[in-house]
Amino acid sequence: MPIAAAPHALPDSFFDRDAQLLARDLLGKVIRHRVGDLWLSARIIETEAYYCAEKGSHASLGYTEKRKALFLDGGHIYMYYARGGDSLNFSAQGPGNAVLIKSAYPWTDALSGPASLAQMQLNNPDAQGLPRPAQRLCAGQTLLCKALGLKVPMWDAKRFDHDMLCVEDVGAQVPRVVQTTRLGIPHGRDEHLPYRFIDAQYAAFCTRNPLRRGQVEGRDYRLLVPTP
Repeated sequence: MPIAAAPHALPDSFFDRDAQLLARDLLGKVIRHRVGDLWLSARIIETEAYYCAEKGSHASLGYTEKRKALFLDGGHIYMYYARGGDSLNFSAQGPGNAVLIKSAYPWTDALSGPASLAQMQLNNPDAQGLPRPAQRLCAGQTLLCKALGLKVPMWDAKRFDHDMLCVEDVGAQVPRVVQTTRLGIPHGRDEHLPYRFIDAQYAAFCTRNPLRRGQVEGRDYRLLVPTP
């Protein structure tokens, strides 16, 4: 029996927009990666925008063959190794601009059922080799790629293949978005820029909760409502 395709996979043209707009608009969308006869899926809950002109981006270091995906049209996949793990990015509008998928939350539906979630847990066990709790399974850029089985050699500088890898609009609502500074940007590399976006209803499950105790709205983050 043929494997069902994602019915609402986003076209490449969706990604051809300003990096910050793309970072916001990707929240609530679902990444699907086909592994064997399973679609492994995760809802995007945290993103970071990067621009060629600012010092926090890889593209600011200049064009290389390894970074070529950043300089291609919107909708190309840019993958690299971060602390020994794989990281997933999508090129945006304009050379050198992109969005990093910082974290996600496992997604199950008719296309990606319990067997898909079980496979993701096998892909990404905890330090003791036990199944990682679902809410922590994709709570970081390398954890996400490990759970979904995404590898740099397989997907870097490629276009989406909707039979194997896509981002789908499943109609999930994102009532509020948190905007704050990015994580892991070295001092003096434009670490102050508020280019990190989080689905507020999933804030507790992202890389670092921007709504944790001690954080003050207006000082540490902004709350955004969807545009009409």
